[in-house]
Amino acid sequence: QVQLVESGGGLVQAGGSLRLSCAASGRTFSSYAMGWFRQAPGKEREFVAAISRSGGSTSYGDSVKGRFTSSRDNAKNTVYLQMNSLKPEDTAVYYCAATYHWGIPTANNYAYWGQGTQVTVSS
Repeated sequence: QVQLVESGGGLVQAGGSLRLSCAASGRTFSSYAMGWFRQAPGKEREFVAAISRSGGSTSYGDSVKGRFTSSRDNAKNTVYLQMNSLKPEDTAVYYCAATYHWGIPTANNYAYWGQGTQVTVSS
């Protein structure tokens, strides 16, 4: 089992950048592929990004490709989401999540979730 805690959210103007972090507890962090999802009010949870156990592979949702980058540091038990060129439509609660099963970008593939961090992009 793994516990996840996100940080780094906040208020930013359109065109700005934020970096989210997700710190994991436990000694098996490198056993998990990690994902980022987001959920805006009244909308379903949306896949944002995923990164493989080693960090060698990543995937992104269409709406963030070319703007967001996920990375991880297994020595620090932390995964990151660098968000650039932010848009008002990126406003949402962002969640990190962990899975044993790489390559399935749906929320029900992820067994462990953080509590979320709010990102608000003003126009």
